[in-house]
Amino acid sequence: MARLDKSGELGVRSEQFISSSPPFTKEVAQELLNTYGSPLYVYNGDRLRETIERITKAISYPRTQFRFASVTNGNIALLKNFRSFGWGLHANTPGDIYLGLQAGFNPSEIVYSGSNLNQAEMLQVLNWGVTTLNLDSLAQLKLCCEVLPKHREKSIRLGLRLNLPEITGDSRIGVRPEEFGDAIALTGEVGLKLSGLHFYRGTGTNATAAFTEVIDIVIATAQKLPDWEYLDFGGGFGYPYHHNKTAFDWEIFGAELTERITRLGRDIDLVIEPGRSAIAGCATLLAQVVSVKWQGEKQIVGVDTIFRF
Repeated sequence: MARLDKSGELGVRSEQFISSSPPFTKEVAQELLNTYGSPLYVYNGDRLRETIERITKAISYPRTQFRFASVTNGNIALLKNFRSFGWGLHANTPGDIYLGLQAGFNPSEIVYSGSNLNQAEMLQVLNWGVTTLNLDSLAQLKLCCEVLPKHREKSIRLGLRLNLPEITGDSRIGVRPEEFGDAIALTGEVGLKLSGLHFYRGTGTNATAAFTEVIDIVIATAQKLPDWEYLDFGGGFGYPYHHNKTAFDWEIFGAELTERITRLGRDIDLVIEPGRSAIAGCATLLAQVVSVKWQGEKQIVGVDTIFRF
């Protein structure tokens, strides 16, 4: 169970909440708070299992690897649940990797996609045994190639994070296609291949079409890499926190992505990184009311969490 720092205010309006009841009674909630203190996250294991199974079954492409985006929740007990269902881990920072190792993930089950590592951090990632790295810039790729010779006994897969303004917008993340030539040259100088492309749609994207409509563009861009072996189709899958929001449709997404990759007629590994979409619906936040006030007809309820709803 994860704990939150205290402080914050909660402006309450009924239409802001999804109309679902917590998976336990008020009495159980009070017992949990009495035992563990407030504020407190409580996770429903059955709901988590159902969500994992649904997402896994939605993508029938046989070479699919699921990697939980632990930047959304690094609770070690939860990470162990994902590991028990055969998922790996997607890490944005060395800290994410450390937590994953503590949860029992094999380094080969961890994909790193991050930015701004210094030499010591790059060495640490490699020393931990992580073998798939999606790099954010030519500078990061060059640094990786400089330290990699010490790790040539391991099978390393290198990829690039994609920056393509027509689909990624004005993003600080990634390498543009016009830089691919320089990237291929960098890896070639040390006898390595550039074999992967990582696509990140954007945080909390609920619109299924935002992903399906760019599948062909992403695949066409990946094919510009002569040694292309894997497609990491990200990240950014959202969750409908509010009752009137559209939920991401995993079945439609899975069917379209499977069809497009199968049509290629070659063995491409597919990586999918659900984060909040896998965990958000499984958690209930319990908090203690510490103050109540009115502003005209609006009631303001202060609680001991850092979140504002």
